[in-house]
Amino acid sequence: MFRVLLVDDEVYVRKGLLELIPWESLSFCVAGEADNGAQALELMEAVRPDLVITDIRMPTLDGLELIRRLREQGHAELIFMVISGFNDFQYAQQALRYGVHDYLLKPIDEEEMTAALRKLSYALGRKRIAAQNNEDLTTSAIMEALVQDILQPEEAHPYAVALGLEEECCFIYAVCEVYAAAPDKRATLKVFQEALYSLDAGGPGIPVLEQQPGVFGMLLCTSRIGGEGKGLKQPLEQLRGGLAGRLKAEVGLYAGEAVESLAYVHRSYEQANEAVKHKYAEPAGVILYGQIREQPLYVFDLNPVLTAKLILELEEGRLEACRQTVEGIFTLFREQRFTPQAVSGSLSRCMTGILGVVKEMDGTEEEMLRLKALAEADLGQWSLQMLQEQFLLAISEAAVYIAQLRKQNSLGGIKPVKQYIDTHYHENISLKSIAAGFYMNAVYLGRLFRKTYGVYFNEYLLELRIREAKKLLRQSDLRMYEIAGRVGFQNSDYFVTQFEKLEQQTPSEYRNMLIGGNNGAGR
Repeated sequence: MFRVLLVDDEVYVRKGLLELIPWESLSFCVAGEADNGAQALELMEAVRPDLVITDIRMPTLDGLELIRRLREQGHAELIFMVISGFNDFQYAQQALRYGVHDYLLKPIDEEEMTAALRKLSYALGRKRIAAQNNEDLTTSAIMEALVQDILQPEEAHPYAVALGLEEECCFIYAVCEVYAAAPDKRATLKVFQEALYSLDAGGPGIPVLEQQPGVFGMLLCTSRIGGEGKGLKQPLEQLRGGLAGRLKAEVGLYAGEAVESLAYVHRSYEQANEAVKHKYAEPAGVILYGQIREQPLYVFDLNPVLTAKLILELEEGRLEACRQTVEGIFTLFREQRFTPQAVSGSLSRCMTGILGVVKEMDGTEEEMLRLKALAEADLGQWSLQMLQEQFLLAISEAAVYIAQLRKQNSLGGIKPVKQYIDTHYHENISLKSIAAGFYMNAVYLGRLFRKTYGVYFNEYLLELRIREAKKLLRQSDLRMYEIAGRVGFQNSDYFVTQFEKLEQQTPSEYRNMLIGGNNGAGR
């Protein structure tokens, strides 16, 4: 994959490009994003891009200045593509002076940019192949160029030499997905190559291309895997089983059809990646392009009726019914042949509805994010069974949390009462008057308040009033009867008595202690 750095101060432009452009199919991956040129300079070492796509007008450091500085720093091989909202000849002229590969105007035309990137991808691939005598050239780089280039049969020889392959052979391209429970548990390219080599002991090694983390492309010679005249299914199943055993993980294998020359490998590559789209529609294991060639795929989201049914069952706390509905949904995914994107979108829609319920019940933002992460944990890299297990886990966690919220909300009638007390403590209020104001029975309200807050109503009101009185004693020179009136006592003597009862000293003693303490501090 060729690495891309996106530089634009408009986050929606960057996110739009991420979603609209089929990066992987063009052999690009967006390795980093930056808000401006200065931030892009800081990311260069970490990202090491092959291509920088940048806006021109940005704060701190604009696009043209970024390009100039990178050229001065010696990044001669770095390719730049400019996207700008300004159709200005001077900008374009300056960009061309700096060797910019392309200059596209906003709003970005998806087809125009895709075509430009495809052309650039081919050019980069040919450039890498031209340097194949360089010891630093990796097998992945050669494979990338091979699967993207449209070659003539006579042009295949350099690729065969570089990859150590016999030209007199039929080839298939196969995609291997190594499923892992978490991104940090995925097999690396090195680990995958070692596992593959151990299965191909004695051979020159099977060329591997890491299409994305955990997803590897293999160039297989049919004669070496025993697939000539016997069909490909069995030898590929043996290969899949061997890899699964050595990697200690679930593995899915998706293969294109055999081609008679390396020059046509790009066909098998496209077919294998088409087969990947059927991974949730076919039994787990090996999927051949030939078996799914005529099979249609469902590309839409789940029926909203099913989503609503699941949310209602969850909201009502019927967890067993939820499990059955989820099982039915995942059966539907397979039977109606949902694409991976349709499965992902459907699960996201379900979770959005569930989170909507949690939000309406005053669930916390932190808990909502946790549930969302549980349900949408890297959906693209899991088998359908793993997705179902993970989604059921998220459903169970959501059910528990909704039950907790319901329990809290069942006591929710007491919250406005407490807020009223906290606001009106200085008035002549009582449990009976508050109960009448909230249309509640006074005895029931007293019990509910005690159960919820662990203190009787009268105790809470007295503590609140004394606390506020202490604040006035500290911060003012009001007289005792004035303070008593301000915090809700109708009688100053009663105020003094209750203050002394709680604080073990009179209001005057409390104030004098503060005055004496301050004088002492000043001496």
